[in-house]
Amino acid sequence: MESYYEYRHLVGFEETNLVGNVYYVNYLRWQGRCREMFLRDRAPEVLADIRDDLKLFTLKCECEFFTEISAFDELSIRMRLEDLTQTQIGFAFDYVRLRDGFEELVARGRQRIACMRGPNTDTRPALVPDSLRVALSQYAITGINGNGKRRVLDGAREG
Repeated sequence: MESYYEYRHLVGFEETNLVGNVYYVNYLRWQGRCREMFLRDRAPEVLADIRDDLKLFTLKCECEFFTEISAFDELSIRMRLEDLTQTQIGFAFDYVRLRDGFEELVARGRQRIACMRGPNTDTRPALVPDSLRVALSQYAITGINGNGKRRVLDGAREG
């Protein structure tokens, strides 16, 4: 069984629309929150690096919805490392509703970020910090990526 980082969330009314369903943008917010809590819990050294000059740019995020959720649903947002290159990280997210001892997959998401450094007028790609690589390594998805290529977790090569 692959390991994942888990962020638990209880849906509030402010996250729903007039019909009572969770508004779609909240799924993307929860991806960001899960990523932030991962850094706080598993890679606090990276937070100091972010205060210095490391920037984590979100290049892409997406979410596929399977069933609707509403206020007071309890969620487990489960983040895994999908892909790791020298300068970029790909995450996979499972959104699981927890109810009466059962789990139901309600959505799946993905996110790709790039590590950058430098002043805002001259920001350039940067290597993923070693401390972040180490923290992410235990959450790696094993196998073949969506392009049929083997994922490389050491960042030395791709493809």
